[in-house]
Amino acid sequence: MPRFSSTVLFLSLFGWHAIAAGSEIPAAAGYQLLRVIEVAGRQGVATDGERYFVSGNTSLYVYSKSGGLLVGNEAALQDLPRAGNHIGDIDVHNGELYAGVEFFEDGQGKDIQIAVYDAVTLRYRRSIPWEPASGQVEVSGVAIDAADNSIWLSDWVNGRYLYRYELDSGAYAARLHLRAPPQWQQGVAYHAGFLYLTADDGDAEDQEVDNLWRVPAGVRDSAAYVTHAHAFHEFRQVGEIEGITFDDAAGEMIVLANRGKRIVLGMPKGLYPGYDREIHELYVYKIVE
Repeated sequence: MPRFSSTVLFLSLFGWHAIAAGSEIPAAAGYQLLRVIEVAGRQGVATDGERYFVSGNTSLYVYSKSGGLLVGNEAALQDLPRAGNHIGDIDVHNGELYAGVEFFEDGQGKDIQIAVYDAVTLRYRRSIPWEPASGQVEVSGVAIDAADNSIWLSDWVNGRYLYRYELDSGAYAARLHLRAPPQWQQGVAYHAGFLYLTADDGDAEDQEVDNLWRVPAGVRDSAAYVTHAHAFHEFRQVGEIEGITFDDAAGEMIVLANRGKRIVLGMPKGLYPGYDREIHELYVYKIVE
């Protein structure tokens, strides 16, 4: 890092700050790819530090950190109080798995709910209904911030806001205005005071990569500025990014991505040349401060 001989200003997420002579500009975290694990689900990922949880459109799985399948539930939506046909990104907290569920049709989610499962058996326990008056029209992901008693929901259709519910009661609390919102938000995760969003904002038809964005997770703020965190050049093939999670104990970030299937405006349109199926993979990164 370069040093400066006089006081300068730098722009952080929280505004302009002065740096004294001889000090250094703080570096943003980087991400070093460690390994890639193929999985069955194509939607979300979570970890409790010991296992990886993965969601498919209507299924849930548990994997060892080396990639071995431990438990599966291929009919994860059958016991829900409201009909659902799509599970988004997921999170795990206190022995329970939280999943964003909806009935997705004609570009909009209906009967949105947070379905809660036993993290050991993957059996359904209960649901937290969404608040229609919030303005949310789709749920692409769920993130738990236990320190602030918060469940955060993202919206793939209209990403202008993140929506917050109380973790203990399930009551709707508020929404956070994103300035400016990333396009096609897929996954959301809480880590070290920030909410991280994966966005399917790269056009695979033009070989554009998808991106990672972050925003301060302030529960008392009505709006927050979004900053770019990473471009996923490491993916084996550009495609469709999905869920995200952080393994705090290991200092790792895990992202789920799909390749092989053409997805246009959220709808499958066949396979790319050289593929006979869609491939779902976990990309495990070391967080480099």
